[in-house]
Amino acid sequence: MRESTLDICNKNNNKYQKNTVYIIGAGPGDPELLTIRAKNLLEHADVVLFADSLVPLSILQFCREDAEIIPTARQSLEEIIEVMVDRVNSQKLVVRAHSGDPSLYSAIHEQMQLLAEAHINFEIVPGISAFQAAAAKLKAELTVPGLVQTIILTRVSGRTEVPSSEELCSLAAHQASLCLYLSARHVEDAQVKLLKYYPADTPVGICYRLGWDDEKIRVVPLEQMASCTREENLIRTTLYIISAALGSVNARSRLYDAEYNRLFRT
Repeated sequence: MRESTLDICNKNNNKYQKNTVYIIGAGPGDPELLTIRAKNLLEHADVVLFADSLVPLSILQFCREDAEIIPTARQSLEEIIEVMVDRVNSQKLVVRAHSGDPSLYSAIHEQMQLLAEAHINFEIVPGISAFQAAAAKLKAELTVPGLVQTIILTRVSGRTEVPSSEELCSLAAHQASLCLYLSARHVEDAQVKLLKYYPADTPVGICYRLGWDDEKIRVVPLEQMASCTREENLIRTTLYIISAALGSVNARSRLYDAEYNRLFRT
């Protein structure tokens, strides 16, 4: 017999702990790209703290009408932690929503440290990152046999310095599929460095506010990356994918080769 909706809801209510902060990845913007677990947590949360400068309001459609919704773009780290600790100690189910996936450029490391110091449990719920959404929108596989088999996720130095060992020139030398986050303000410098290693006609996907209503996606040669960014007035929330895999490619993997022997086909 199939479980009733009430049974499922009761099971989920028991599954989520009110002594835990759930840090969820809200994806790049489209609420349909939330994981089922992230959606369930939003539906059950008593308190939702969300980075309102990066997480769209549409994500909040899943929250209960009586949930306490707290935007945090203007709050300091200490203020955010104080709220989370207070609500957990008040036996509230607390959800902290970040854009994309929490493992990438989400500034959760310091939050986890302070929560641990306050003896507050936390759980990370992964989400879709912008580079994955971008590849889907571009209808591209970023690892094409015989062409490129490595993906590099990085950024250029800004307010947050990039270690010298991870400087863009050293990474570009690999000519991998390179996904460049948080770099629109420094796009001219990035283009100069990339052109030292990638051909000028290497396709670049310029993806602005993926999944939002004002999303923009452009594909241009590398030599036009900076000029296109400026013409479109893309200052922030822009991801660049520099990869030969975005071009016209005629390649096949061996996985589906009729003469390739593997465990499930001899």
